[in-house]
Amino acid sequence: MSDNAPKIEALLDEHADLERQLADPALHADATAARRVGKRFAQVAPVVAAYRKLDAAQGDLEAARELAVDDASFAEEVPELEARVHELDSLLTDLLAPRDPHDADDVVLELKSGEGGEESALFAADLARMYIRYAERHGWTVTVLDETTSDLGGYKDATLTIASKGDSIDGVWSRLKFEGGVHRVQRVPVTESQGRVHTSAAGVLVYPEPEDVAEVQIDESDLRIDVYRSSGKGGQGVNTTDSAVRITHLPTGIVVTCQNERSQLQNKARAMVVLAARLQALAEEQANESASADRASQIRTVDRSERIRTYNYPENRIADHRINFKAHNLDQVLDGDLDPVLDALAAADKQARLQEA
Repeated sequence: MSDNAPKIEALLDEHADLERQLADPALHADATAARRVGKRFAQVAPVVAAYRKLDAAQGDLEAARELAVDDASFAEEVPELEARVHELDSLLTDLLAPRDPHDADDVVLELKSGEGGEESALFAADLARMYIRYAERHGWTVTVLDETTSDLGGYKDATLTIASKGDSIDGVWSRLKFEGGVHRVQRVPVTESQGRVHTSAAGVLVYPEPEDVAEVQIDESDLRIDVYRSSGKGGQGVNTTDSAVRITHLPTGIVVTCQNERSQLQNKARAMVVLAARLQALAEEQANESASADRASQIRTVDRSERIRTYNYPENRIADHRINFKAHNLDQVLDGDLDPVLDALAAADKQARLQEA
């Protein structure tokens, strides 16, 4: 723990400062600031708690060793206390390991159909349902911001936001950040009359949602904002008012659309969240070459050969090619049981971070 002493001291000071801020009623007058402080407190608190438990256990161990000189009964406690100190020291080391700064963030998730036509669009919709069911299992909130459907009800494009309801050191991004990339499916399409297995692909892009859109520098003069009539699902307001919004960020060419809210103002606000998330990710890619390589690899092209994962229906098999993960429970995964593969990806990511530290 001695190597981490300066880091621990800084976290103890920050923890005390965050407690003071949270106790100040003035902070809670600003909902965004209060959530930011609350989220940071949720990140720091487990580290401080682990340190305090370790400090207490080390004190108990030292006392037991001293008392064991005169009383053999205390000697019996030493092995148990040594194991406790070792356990807590490992936990603290784990908590102090380098973390992705966005782990506590909510996400913007985009799905895009690729090669395979109608079958690809249907698979993109299957992926969307998988993520929605996974979110439901974790008590997260999913909002569909925009969707372009195919003739058979698949997704040509869809944009979702997924948000947690509380502050946690491990938010939505900590789990779903591994999902960006090309997902390949092998199955008999509904349009196939001969019963042959086809291979097609859909793309997923995931961005951490900025805590405060205003913190992402966006010049209004760099935006072209178009409004148009919504299409598809949406109730009586659909096709009656120009409520859908398309925002083009001219310097980067990024285009964001939102049409699922009832008013133009709501759609614009939602679209700005997505734009801010994409611009934040782009800025971080440009500032960090390794991040650029990782994020750029999410999707170069929605091509079957550029896959990160394969969903094989005939064998009920899911395979993640980045970590050689395989399981024969595809039906459960598509019903939202994603934790085993995400746990494996998180473990591989953690190991890589520890090696970098």
